[in-house]
Amino acid sequence: MRASLIQIAVNEGESVASRRSRVADLVREQSASDLVVLPELWTVGAFAYEQFETEAEPLDGPTCQEMARAARDAGVWLHAGSFVERAGDGSLYNTALVLSPEGELAATYRKIHRFGFDQGEAVLMSPGDTLTTVALPEQTLGLATCYDLRFPELFRGLVDAGATTMVVAAGWPARRLAHWTLLSRARAVEDQCYVLSCGLAGTHAGVEQAGHSLVVDPWGEILAQAGPGEDVLTVELDPGKVAETREQFPALKDRRLRR
Repeated sequence: MRASLIQIAVNEGESVASRRSRVADLVREQSASDLVVLPELWTVGAFAYEQFETEAEPLDGPTCQEMARAARDAGVWLHAGSFVERAGDGSLYNTALVLSPEGELAATYRKIHRFGFDQGEAVLMSPGDTLTTVALPEQTLGLATCYDLRFPELFRGLVDAGATTMVVAAGWPARRLAHWTLLSRARAVEDQCYVLSCGLAGTHAGVEQAGHSLVVDPWGEILAQAGPGEDVLTVELDPGKVAETREQFPALKDRRLRR
């Protein structure tokens, strides 16, 4: 399975509508891939809190519609990153979308762990409460968003639900870049799965983004990693490697503590 991670640079001088159009074209350019992954909150910027309310949209709003067309045109599975969703009751969520090669909405995931320590996202958005997996022809994706990466129990839950590849859409700050790489590798090693961590570039509301998106194999080896700016990583994933790793080193079978 060929996967492409598009590390998007959010420039505050670029309108949301212009960025949607530009990103849709970037997705269309990945037609040779099977799976394309976008970062967290790339429409507004992960730390542009003042825009969350004004740029919020319903699940079937312009972001979903434009990404659905791009997925269909490219013929790819598209993890469209996340956007600010306004639910029917007015609540805001940090919501990820997965679209099929036909442009159909295959899954949504509302971010469970909100970042901010009682400010920012943590107070502006409501938490999700459901683990989400998506069955692709050769892999089952487990969905996580940014701060979720610090909570290994979420990933163990996804493993128990059948996930073999974890997709982490993020807007991770540059000042914690070392944690980004370390935690992505740790989740891959402890859950014996691929981890596709796709981050933002640029600066949002004065917060420099880490970039450095990466793909990690089930042994914790980094197969590819981007730099700090806008970039595209394309990696071939071996569909059988997860099962092979879990058979060669069956640590997951020795788990004793389960919820």
